Amino acid sequence: MYRFSNTLIGFLNLFTLLASIPIIGGGLWMAKNRTTCESFLQTPLLIIGFVILLVSLAGFIGACFNVAWALWLYLAVMLLLIGALMGLTIFGFVVTSRGGGAEVPGRVYREYRLADYSPWLRRRIQDPRYWETIRSCILGSNTCAAVVYWTPVDYLQRGMSPIQSGCCKPPTACSYAAEAGAALGQDPDCYKWNNAPNVLCYECDSCKAGVLETARRDWHKLSVLNIIVVVVLIGVYAVGCCAFQNANRSESGYPYGENRMSKSRPRWDYHWRRWMQDRRNWLY
Repeated sequence: MYRFSNTLIGFLNLFTLLASIPIIGGGLWMAKNRTTCESFLQTPLLIIGFVILLVSLAGFIGACFNVAWALWLYLAVMLLLIGALMGLTIFGFVVTSRGGGAEVPGRVYREYRLADYSPWLRRRIQDPRYWETIRSCILGSNTCAAVVYWTPVDYLQRGMSPIQSGCCKPPTACSYAAEAGAALGQDPDCYKWNNAPNVLCYECDSCKAGVLETARRDWHKLSVLNIIVVVVLIGVYAVGCCAFQNANRSESGYPYGENRMSKSRPRWDYHWRRWMQDRRNWLY
């Protein structure tokens, strides 16, 4: 049992070390792929991948070679990582607690309003530079290519993603005059709609709300995953503490801890056995 914790922590960190490689690769692919619209995930994904790589390397070296300082560094960074993930999870649930869209009578899809989301998300999506990047990404991904050719029957029977619902069509409540094409609806998005493929409703608040709804759903999935990861990391941290104690014992030269005893009092039969051993040696 003395080396069990070191062996276990070594295998666990070898596994996480190998798992960090596809995470870093996925972050680099997202950074170079222009058709990926979730740009806000690129930097956190790369940071998490590199942190897991370095922490796993320190834990693997410390556990396999009984390097106490490497395990100390591993445990310190692991504790910070657990705290950061817990904070990020709580922040994610608070920020994404609002939203979800509203049902449209007689339609399968939902529609989304920007005012239904948290102020932090609204401020981020309304930044002109940030929105221009997302808008270019949606155009490049051809998200609306199929929707623009739908028939009225398709709108009644087929569902839409949040981005398709908000960016590829005007709000359902809008009403347009056949002659002039002027918007008669009261929603300001009705006046921003245009049939041109590069315009559509990309400047509508409903389009921004659709992007936020997509981010909200992805964030919920990541938050659930973060909870699982935190539970696993707490278990690994406990095993790492045992491995750290083993490394300290190995460096001190005493397999069961440093010997601090300066005086010793023999048991009652110590002198009797020693006298018998001396007598046996004298006779033979």
